[in-house]
Amino acid sequence: MTLLAERNPLVAEQFSARLTLDVTIPVYNEEVDLAPCVRRLHEHLERFFPYEFLITIADNASTDATPQVARRLVNELSGVRHMRLEQKGRGRALSAVWLASQADVVAYMDVDLSTDLNALLPLVAPLISGHSDIAIGSRLSRQSRVVRGAKREVISRCYNLILRSTLLARFSDAQCGFKAMRADVGRQLLPLVEDTGWFFDTELLVLAERSGLRIHEVAVDWVDDPDSRVDLVSTALADLRGVVRVGRALATGALPLAEVRAQLGRQPLSPTSPDVPPGLLRQLVRFGAIGALSTAAYLALFWLASGMLGAQGANLFALLLTAVANTSANRRLTFGIAGRTNAGQHQLQGLMVFALGLALTSGSLAALHAADPVPHHGIEVAVLIAANLVATALRFVLLRGWVFRRTA
Repeated sequence: MTLLAERNPLVAEQFSARLTLDVTIPVYNEEVDLAPCVRRLHEHLERFFPYEFLITIADNASTDATPQVARRLVNELSGVRHMRLEQKGRGRALSAVWLASQADVVAYMDVDLSTDLNALLPLVAPLISGHSDIAIGSRLSRQSRVVRGAKREVISRCYNLILRSTLLARFSDAQCGFKAMRADVGRQLLPLVEDTGWFFDTELLVLAERSGLRIHEVAVDWVDDPDSRVDLVSTALADLRGVVRVGRALATGALPLAEVRAQLGRQPLSPTSPDVPPGLLRQLVRFGAIGALSTAAYLALFWLASGMLGAQGANLFALLLTAVANTSANRRLTFGIAGRTNAGQHQLQGLMVFALGLALTSGSLAALHAADPVPHHGIEVAVLIAANLVATALRFVLLRGWVFRRTA
């Protein structure tokens, strides 16, 4: 990767002082929108931000006049620099710029400035004070005001349901292009993030949360860009592949999160004692809650994948992904088993239980298609819901009496 930087000579004075905030704007072929965006952001920071700041234009190998526009902005405005990457990838650009930054806090926002800039100071203030480690804008907060189409709204909420049910994420909005992070935290976490595209944000947040870091959420006013060139289908598939990869890494202990926690001064969480499992009633409640989230994630995955994989393929894909996450969640939260002892065995037995669920749901689909070769999509979903309810009851019995059965 080639990384080139251009900076206005006036910016050198800022580097001699304490640089508080570095705001990155990742761009690819944005020759039209770049200048108005940077000028508007620069004016806002000069008027309302009481600390030293820098705006970094991160050019993702643009092939239009974006580099020329960026150079003009560097010469025109103090506190602006241009960094050119010869490889595409928003995550790649953010990681490179943030790791090279001298600021205390690094942030980014999309070039369309969909998020109201009045949320910028509330976003970074807890990081400057040291109260929090990462801050994100949330469009799903009750206090947020959002203008966007129904399709994007459904996709966003389904994606966050998937994250909550598979990776047990607690943050509310992984995809909002409005985030900030303490630079010292970034130096520890960024080398662990593998994704270089749109899943970068999600992976970073999951690793931060699992490392015990504090994630601050800010309600934002957000207006959708109708000219967005993001390919929703390819992005959704890439995100799902990322969920599988990160989930597997977390399940196998491949990520050195304990070391990150220790380096950042966080104390390890106290594990639930395996000698005091939750009672049957609590197990049922927790199993039901995890099952509800898993079912929602399953239906969202089935809906997203059915057009490309067909009904049976989408059913297999959705069931397999949610089964692995469901087993991990129930192991820890429902049946009170902590640590890695027998984790592999539990996942293998969980997959056997999954196979029974697959037989039930696939058999239901096969019976439906035998009766009606081209059933309505809503009928398919209804049949799958009924089959999943039966599979869920069987799953609880097998998990409690076989997979996680405790011996005296």
